[in-house]
Amino acid sequence: MLRAGALVALGGAATPLTGCDLFDRDREPPRPDALEPLAAEALALEARHRAAASAAPALAARLTPIADAHRAHADELRRVIGRPAPSGTPAGPSGTPADAPDAVLAELRRAEQQGHANAAKAGATAPAERAALLGSIAAARATHVEALA
Repeated sequence: MLRAGALVALGGAATPLTGCDLFDRDREPPRPDALEPLAAEALALEARHRAAASAAPALAARLTPIADAHRAHADELRRVIGRPAPSGTPAGPSGTPADAPDAVLAELRRAEQQGHANAAKAGATAPAERAALLGSIAAARATHVEALA
């Protein structure tokens, strides 16, 4: 009697688990959105600007608004994508000394130039409902390049 009860209990517990597995096999994981790299890049640029502002306080007034703009871009891209930002914070700059503000600005300028190119390329191939957002981000990044000159 105990043996039969144990088998029924085991069989009853195993059936729902294997049943759920049958349905899950056909589901494909969600495909990454084409905007995911730009959202990640916006967060990385924000982190780089904030880290540079912390390392070189004399540049904070110049870099903080740019970092804030990157945060706003990342938030809007995530809203359009329909997924929350991944947890964790992207790495900051590679470690340019705080006493070399020209080197810090040059490094950030290069990152902004690459970011501008990436946003412009994405905007050129994006569907119309996303092109305006990507055009705004590309324009902002071009402005950031000039602000860092």
